Amino acid sequence: MNLESLNEQVSIGHSPSWGATHVPSRDLALTPTQLRVMEGVQSGMPNKQIAFALGIAEATVKAHMTALMRKLNVRNRTQVALVARHFASVEAD
Repeated sequence: MNLESLNEQVSIGHSPSWGATHVPSRDLALTPTQLRVMEGVQSGMPNKQIAFALGIAEATVKAHMTALMRKLNVRNRTQVALVARHFASVEAD
């Protein structure tokens, strides 16, 4: 998954396939770390493993997850992974 492309797709408002209630805002801008955390979640990594891979504290990963869920208008990490998967598939098209 290309992180820059994913951020561009999210920021221009591509909507996930599960419905309009979960459409990210058009002014959304994910940080590079948020994108890497999102990539880890999409890969199925737990917070502790993401933290180790990124060289940050697990609490920092949790803070990024909270920000991601708020920005993406989703309620859990499964939905974060689905958003990441959706945008990865849009990129492949």
